[in-house]
Amino acid sequence: MTQTSPRPHPFDTDLDRNPANHVALSPLSFLERSARVYPHRLSIVHGTLRQSWAQTFERCRRLASALQRRGIGAGDTVAAMLPNTPPMFEAHFGVPVTGAVLNTLNTRLDPEAIAFQRDHGEAKVLLTDREFSSTIARALALMTGPRPLVIDVLDAEFEGGKSLGELDYETFLAEGDPGFAWELPTDEWQAISLNYTSGTTGNPKGVVTHHRGAYLNAVSNVVTWTLPQHPVYLWTLPMFHCNGWCFPWTMALQAGVSVCLRRVDPHLIFPLIREQKVTHTCGAPIVYGMLVNAPGRAARRHRPHRAGA
Repeated sequence: MTQTSPRPHPFDTDLDRNPANHVALSPLSFLERSARVYPHRLSIVHGTLRQSWAQTFERCRRLASALQRRGIGAGDTVAAMLPNTPPMFEAHFGVPVTGAVLNTLNTRLDPEAIAFQRDHGEAKVLLTDREFSSTIARALALMTGPRPLVIDVLDAEFEGGKSLGELDYETFLAEGDPGFAWELPTDEWQAISLNYTSGTTGNPKGVVTHHRGAYLNAVSNVVTWTLPQHPVYLWTLPMFHCNGWCFPWTMALQAGVSVCLRRVDPHLIFPLIREQKVTHTCGAPIVYGMLVNAPGRAARRHRPHRAGA
């Protein structure tokens, strides 16, 4: 039987993509919307730090501007060796809006694996927390490519470590323009992040996520979890694990509160659940096993609470 081409619909003409009918899918759009619609709502809690969505948006724009002024743009990679702190959250927006790709490094890996990832991903900038200065110092010595611009992230919730970089994160942000133009990529298939496996059977394997995939996964988190508006989310899941399962972008979508946590410790988690009225958290089974089996009643004691409005 001879197949015939379907007749074109009479209205199916002159429908090429244009700014009036097409916008590339990108989770970067979530941040700007929350900052515009909910500027004064809480976005980040970390120790004594409280940050609003307007402030987060400004800091992400400063980060993007500072990176751009250092020559970072499309085709470049920025690596982050950070725990679950505000700079790690900000990097998920400030890095890719420049066109660059964010490479979140597994903080549990050895210097050899970190050095391989830097060389393979060709990161031109490295944001690193001083807690990991020993690992990063050895990794820098092992790298075969050009040394990246190293920026130390100083956290009031951590004491110790050494500074390895040319400048610190807050000084770097001060170089940026708070009014930096927030523009989405023209192509939603453009890479937004680069992640690596742990390298248990050899050198780590790289996995690339594009803006469309990150957008859809962030939305899927809302749909599959029936996540309400303005959740209070405790970061027990490392943001270096598949970009925290895309929850940095999900939290921007729902204008929620990110309660940061440097390490998984029941004696820190239970007080935060009580004090911040945490509504949601993620983690591997071992995390929940730690909570269930936390020693001492005092660690587990908490009062039921309603989701914060």
